[in-house]
Amino acid sequence: MANRSAEFASLLCSRLCHDLLSPVGALNNGIELLADETDPEMRARCMELLADSARASANKLKFFRLAFGSAGGFGELIDTREARGAIEGLYGPEGKVRLGWMVAETSLPKNAIKVLLNMTLIAGDALVRGGQLDIAVEGREIVIRAEGARIVLDPELRNALLGEADQDLLSPRAAAAWLVHLLLEESGGSLQLSEPEPGVLLFGMTHPQS
Repeated sequence: MANRSAEFASLLCSRLCHDLLSPVGALNNGIELLADETDPEMRARCMELLADSARASANKLKFFRLAFGSAGGFGELIDTREARGAIEGLYGPEGKVRLGWMVAETSLPKNAIKVLLNMTLIAGDALVRGGQLDIAVEGREIVIRAEGARIVLDPELRNALLGEADQDLLSPRAAAAWLVHLLLEESGGSLQLSEPEPGVLLFGMTHPQS
């Protein structure tokens, strides 16, 4: 059991490193360019790029802290504004994914927040050309709807969400899906996925009890 837990932790770390590689790499490249650049306008442009990359890195870390980590500093209930801020930071106000937030609850159990964030990540990744991502919560019910010109949910992720995958064979990109499955299985939640259809993907979840 300990070995399987360590292997799953490695999957989560690999996913985290993969997502942070781009903005952190851009920071490194920007610093190198800035060191060699003497033109004031180009230096100003480099500083803008550095600021953008630093912001993207910080936003991703905030999101993954809540989605993957223990969310230290929070109690068993987490303010839903923290989740909304993490999601908005991940996709940005001018990103290719538009967000709809229909959550009246002011707080949710920590594991429910993890389920919501990881399902949002999966649905957002499925919008390969961008689109609309709507998130709704009512009571213990969470509904996430993705709509866009092209939606792709990898079969590995679908199988992981449904608990039909072998953890030993999972790739890092399926870490979020497997985490959702484990949280729901261990805490008495449930998950429904819509059948594949052009332009729309729908997830329905009964989130874990606190």
